[in-house]
Amino acid sequence: SNNSARLLASLFGIVSFEKRTIRRKQVTVMDMNKWTRDLLNADVKKPMPILSFPSIQLMGITVEDLISSSDTQAEGMRRVAERVDAAASVSMMDLSVEAEAFGSTIRVSKDEVPTVTGRIVASPEDAKALKVPDALAGRTGIYIEAIRKAKQLITDRPVFAGVIGPFSLGGRLVDVSEAMIACYEDPDMMHEVLEKVTQFITDYALAYREVGADGVVMAEPLAGILSPSLIDEFSTQYVKRIVDAVKTDEFAFIYHNCGNNTPVLVDSIQTIGANGYHFGNAVDMKGMLEKMPDDVLVMGNVDPASQFRNGTPQSVHEATLALMEKCTVHKNFVISSGCDIPPLSSWDNIDAFFAAVREYYSRK
Repeated sequence: SNNSARLLASLFGIVSFEKRTIRRKQVTVMDMNKWTRDLLNADVKKPMPILSFPSIQLMGITVEDLISSSDTQAEGMRRVAERVDAAASVSMMDLSVEAEAFGSTIRVSKDEVPTVTGRIVASPEDAKALKVPDALAGRTGIYIEAIRKAKQLITDRPVFAGVIGPFSLGGRLVDVSEAMIACYEDPDMMHEVLEKVTQFITDYALAYREVGADGVVMAEPLAGILSPSLIDEFSTQYVKRIVDAVKTDEFAFIYHNCGNNTPVLVDSIQTIGANGYHFGNAVDMKGMLEKMPDDVLVMGNVDPASQFRNGTPQSVHEATLALMEKCTVHKNFVISSGCDIPPLSSWDNIDAFFAAVREYYSRK
């Protein structure tokens, strides 16, 4: 789009759409429909955890250092890809960066994932006045540049960028509890916010596509607490619009939801049209697989907190094998973490996860 062209031009000093297109062709472009089919059909499936933040330990830096530099993020992704044999390289699931672009205040620490504090939409008037930022506003420009650099460093697997989902972003702008109330008491205000965040997320994902990302993993966890009728109205319809705008043969879309209400939302979620669906550890993975179509990837869900962060190599090994024993009867299952693996998770635990996957398939 013209809007995307202007945004990318400001980042790279590129003055025309044609030149941007040439630039994208300088990176390795993958057929992501083929990648999806190959992973579905593979007897031995590489795991695909959401693994990026623990790169800070490989580089001896802090979370604050990581989120502030495109060079550091790209190098972190490279080091993770060098260490683990995963189906794809997935960037950070930082659910503060888009809200910050809209003007939200965030709290940053050395060891924890950044969080949003306060609200910036408290009334219908605030919603109407809310401005849609450029896709390069704040740190989003850094994250886009990081993916461009990561694509030059990682060429043996797809590189996925992380984005937030519309209701999850809207909830951060309105306040999570207030957003739930607004769905009932002021739905017009929520739709006003959701229209604007959907426009922004679409532009953001398109910017990632333009710099060579092979796809996005969208985190929509707040939608996991909605009812079936509310998720249709306040999340799924907006997610589908984003999918329709950004997904191509060369750009995949993975949907993540870790809400504990997700099992009753499957009928809505599976209409999104994603290449794959990623579920959190709050739900029974085998139960989710039984509800999902068998022609889409379904990923999850070793607990990132109790296992990767606070477990032991032995407990991670056992949890991974137990989950695979239950779920690999489904051809479309891909073992993963339940969500983003926390920054200070032990690499001994992470290595134990990959070792368990190798052990399981070696028995087959």
